[in-house]
Amino acid sequence: MAKRGGFPGGGMPGNMTNLMKQAQRMQRQMEEGQKELETREFVAAAGGGAVEVAVSGKKEILRIKLSEEVVDPEDIEMLQDLIMAAANEALRQAEEASAELMGRMTGGLGGGFPF
Repeated sequence: MAKRGGFPGGGMPGNMTNLMKQAQRMQRQMEEGQKELETREFVAAAGGGAVEVAVSGKKEILRIKLSEEVVDPEDIEMLQDLIMAAANEALRQAEEASAELMGRMTGGLGGGFPF
């Protein structure tokens, strides 16, 4: 009499072991990728290069560089806008690199499981 339920050949325990090993390998790769990303530097400029902002992969501002000609006491608002634009672009680059890393690591799974 055929046994109902279960898995033919008892293959499930071996498959679970392989799945766990793959998950652990993926986690190690993610950690290594994250460490590498955190050491990277993302630089963006605004105002034709008059303002330059560098951020780390940790999304922390590392430095801000201003050209002398952009420092106009009569137009502080323009300088503020240029700094903000350059900082936002550098942060966007860091975020894009992080998303790319996640995409590579997950193979485009994106949480879309069929079950």
